[in-house]
Amino acid sequence: MTKELINTIFARRSIRDYTDKKISQSEIKIMLEAAMAAPSAANLKPWHFVVVTDRQVLDNLATVHPSSKTLLKAPLCIAVCGDTAISARFWVQDCSAATENLLLAAAALGLGSVWLGVYPGEDRIQGIRKVLNIPETIVPLNLIVIGHPAEEKESRTQYDDLRVHRDHW
Repeated sequence: MTKELINTIFARRSIRDYTDKKISQSEIKIMLEAAMAAPSAANLKPWHFVVVTDRQVLDNLATVHPSSKTLLKAPLCIAVCGDTAISARFWVQDCSAATENLLLAAAALGLGSVWLGVYPGEDRIQGIRKVLNIPETIVPLNLIVIGHPAEEKESRTQYDDLRVHRDHW
């Protein structure tokens, strides 16, 4: 593992304030490619991604998620969704792995991002589903809000040796 990769992992922080600069289509594609490079149980890849750049849709999303006011400034949101018809057992794990890859790719590109949880909150699921016209068999796991950061946060690790158990609890 390269030092650059470790530095990217430590640099990834939740950013909630963005400039008005747009995200390029090439940057969006890189983040989606990284997301889809995630591990997936039985390689079923139950993920779908809704890429939102339309200002009205971003604003509408902010009205249906209680922690989403950051969307009002962000130029991009990617809804990470799981197809339960493809993988009823492991879609959450698979889509979470894809989400982490997406977040790390954003950090590597110098972008800020924040993960807004949707699943398992039924009110959030239905609100997001309605705004984005998501079919009933697809479940929105989260919203990833992305933009050029208007705030800086120091790199860090949250390592806690008290949370590490060796050979047994």
